[in-house]
Amino acid sequence: MWLQEVEEVFKGYLPYYILIFLPIFIIVSPANPVLASSEFPVYRMPHYDLHGISHGCRSAGINLEAKSLTNWNNARHCVVTNFKSLTVDSFKNIKSKAGALLAMLPENLSSLSSEEYQHLLLLENVMLAQEVTIPVYFVKYSPELKSIIEDIESNIEDNLSKSATEAMINSIAGNGYQIIISASTPTVRTDARIATIHGQLSGYSADGKIPTIAVVAYYDSFGVAPDLSFGADSNGSGVVILLELVRIFSTLYADQKTRGRYNIVFVLSGGGKMNYQGSKKWLEEQLDSVDGSIIQEVSYVMCLDTLAANDSIYLHVSKPPKEGSPTSQFYKELKSAASNIQPSASVEGVHKKINLADDILGWEHERFSIRRLPAFTISTLKTHRDFRKSTIMDTWGNLNMERLVKNTNIVAEALARHIYGESYESVFGSSLKISRKNIESWANTISSEARSPQLISTKDNPLVAFI
Repeated sequence: MWLQEVEEVFKGYLPYYILIFLPIFIIVSPANPVLASSEFPVYRMPHYDLHGISHGCRSAGINLEAKSLTNWNNARHCVVTNFKSLTVDSFKNIKSKAGALLAMLPENLSSLSSEEYQHLLLLENVMLAQEVTIPVYFVKYSPELKSIIEDIESNIEDNLSKSATEAMINSIAGNGYQIIISASTPTVRTDARIATIHGQLSGYSADGKIPTIAVVAYYDSFGVAPDLSFGADSNGSGVVILLELVRIFSTLYADQKTRGRYNIVFVLSGGGKMNYQGSKKWLEEQLDSVDGSIIQEVSYVMCLDTLAANDSIYLHVSKPPKEGSPTSQFYKELKSAASNIQPSASVEGVHKKINLADDILGWEHERFSIRRLPAFTISTLKTHRDFRKSTIMDTWGNLNMERLVKNTNIVAEALARHIYGESYESVFGSSLKISRKNIESWANTISSEARSPQLISTKDNPLVAFI
C-alpha cells in the first residue's frame, strides 16, 4: 500500500531546546558553585527511512561536555562549532567518533560568498546522503552563542600556552560547558498524510474532441534541518508559476469566446522530496479508477521544478519526443517564447532514461512516464543531482525574483501559443499580463513557512489549506 510506504518515510520530529550550562568552580572558596545557563532553540537533522534505507540522524538526546572543532577527542564530547567551519572530512570524523554535533548557522544566509555557498551546499548533501548515528543539531546565529563558541575555542589557546600541570588544573577549575537536549527517542509516525490538490479547466472544441494538458508542481521542500527548509526556489518557484497560470487561464476559460481547445488539469502534489509520493498516489487513483480518468488521454504532463536558479531553461524528458508530437510542438513554442522575451535566454532539451533500480527518481515527470504518459519537467537546473534542490539556503533572500518573473512569462507564453496557436499578447492582452505583484506575494507567502514533508503531512496544515 502507498500509505505504508509513505509512513515509513516519516519519523517523529519536534523542535527541541538546548541548555548550555556554564559551571564555575570556585576552588579556594567554601561557597557553593555558581551555575549559569543559556537556552537556545535548536533544530535536529531529518530522520527517515525510504525504501528500507535509513537517512539522517538516529539519536536525539544530548548530555555531553562541549568541545570545539579542534579539541574534542572522544564520544563523551559534543562538538560545538560554526557550520561554515565544518568540512566534509571533519564531519565524517565527528559522526564516527564524537558523541554529538551542534552547528551554529551563518548570521545571514543571503550574504555568503560564492565559495562559502558552494561549500555549505556540498556539506549539506554529504550529511543528508547517509545515516548518522549521533545527534546532529543546528542553531540559528546569536551573539551570545557566538561568544560561547569563541570562549570554548579560546580555552584551547590558553591551555597550549600553559604547562601540563597548569592545563590540568585549569581543566578542573576552569569554565566548562555542558550541552543538554532533553528529547525522547524518535518513533515512526503513523498519522502521516500527503495532500495532493487538483483542479480542471474544461476546454471547448466544435467536434467534441478535447485533449488534455496537465500542469504539475510539488509544493514541499527539503534541507539538512526540516524546520529551516523554506524551499523558495525548489519548489516554491514551481508552485508560484502554477498558481499564476491558474489565475490567467481560469479568467480566459470563464468566457466561452476565449476558452481554449484543451482541457487543463492543474496538480499541486505533496511528497515531492520523498520520491514524488503524492504524484504516485494521485496517478494510481486516476488511472486505476473504474470511473475513468481526467488524465487518461493526456497530450502531455508539464512538471515545474526550480525555475529561478539559472538563466538557462531545460526541458527534461525520459524519452526524446517524436517530431510533430504535442511535446515536440511545446518544446518549439518554449524556445520561441524564450527568444522573444529574452534573446539571451537558452532552452535546451535533456534526455535521461529512467533507472528503475534507483531508490529515488530524478524528476517528477518520471512518475508519469513510468505509467506511459508523455511527460517532461521544465527546470533551470540541468541535472536532478544539483545540490540546490535540497538546501536550507534556499530562502526568500536568495530567490532571484527577476528571473522568476521572466520564466513565468516564458512558460505562460509557450503554453498560450500551444493552446491557442497565437502569441501571448494576442491571447492575453494587457489586462491579463503576468503580475509581478502576485508572483512576489505568492513567493513570499510560500517561502515564509518551512515545508518539509515531516511538518506538512497533516491534512489540516494551514499552508496546504492556503494553497
